Amino acid sequence: MTYSLDAEYTTGLDFDYEALYRKTVDATLACLQCPYDASVSLLITDDEGIREINRDTRELDSATDVLSFPMNTFEVPGDFSHLEETEDAFDPDTGELLLGDIVLSAEHVVKQAAEYGHSLQREYAFLITHSMLHLTGFDHMEESDRNRMEEEQRSIMQTLRILR
Repeated sequence: MTYSLDAEYTTGLDFDYEALYRKTVDATLACLQCPYDASVSLLITDDEGIREINRDTRELDSATDVLSFPMNTFEVPGDFSHLEETEDAFDPDTGELLLGDIVLSAEHVVKQAAEYGHSLQREYAFLITHSMLHLTGFDHMEESDRNRMEEEQRSIMQTLRILR
C-alpha cells in the first residue's frame, strides 16, 4: 500500500493526521473488499490552496472541503472486477492499483468540525472516506446514489469507531 501525503497547511490539525489518513484509507478499502494493494495521495492545504485547485480543474472559483481526482472509471461503484482489463489502472513498478488523489482543506476541517459539533478527527476521517468513495466510483448526484454512498460512509465510520 502506498500512501502519499503532502501537508502544506496543517494549522488546527492537532492530532496524528498521517496515521488517521492511513487508517481511513485502509478501512475504506477493506469495507469495499478491494482485492488489491492501492496507491492514494493526499494533499492537505488551506482554503486558498483548494480554491486555486478548484478553479483550475473545475472552473469553480471557491474554496471547498475536499476534492477527489479518480484515476479510474467504475461502471459499478466499488466493483474492482474490471480493472485488470483497464490500461494504466496499475503502477507498472509496484503492481498497486492507482486510485487517485485527494485534496483536503485543513481550514474547512476545523470550521466544519466546530459547525457540526464533532471532533476534528471525525471530520477529517469523514472527508477522506467521502473522497475515497469518489475514487472508487461512488457519487451523490442522484438520490439513490447519494443514499448508497451515505450508507457506505456510515459503515466505514463505524468500522473506524469514529462516530458523531
